[in-house]
Amino acid sequence: MSILREFKEFAIKGNAIDMAIGIIIGAAFGKIISSLVDDIIMPPIGMLVGGVDFTNLAVTLKEATLDTPAVTLNYGNFIQTLVNFTIIAFAVFMIVKLINRFRRKQEAAPEPAPTKEELLLAEIRDLLRERK
Repeated sequence: MSILREFKEFAIKGNAIDMAIGIIIGAAFGKIISSLVDDIIMPPIGMLVGGVDFTNLAVTLKEATLDTPAVTLNYGNFIQTLVNFTIIAFAVFMIVKLINRFRRKQEAAPEPAPTKEELLLAEIRDLLRERK
């Protein structure tokens, strides 16, 4: 029963739940970026390089016969994957940069001046320290 209890504690902890939410959002973000790359960015790039669709680029290593399909080296898929990775990495970089900018602004914000009540409490605290 202790393994089940330990698993329950692990699953309920905030870190595990936060991680699960991050994975779900990351998967959805990956689909959005894949669509951005495949449907919006790659068509103009393909047009610029003469209408070439990267995913169709391949080298035939062995021609197809009646019994076996052709053996191909699909380097176009690799190029497409590299482009996808570069765009995803750039998007994540921009998000992290934006978050860091907000954090720096929060850290640089001046602390508010203490209220009259806080000043009075600090004075009382100091007087009590002197009595000891």
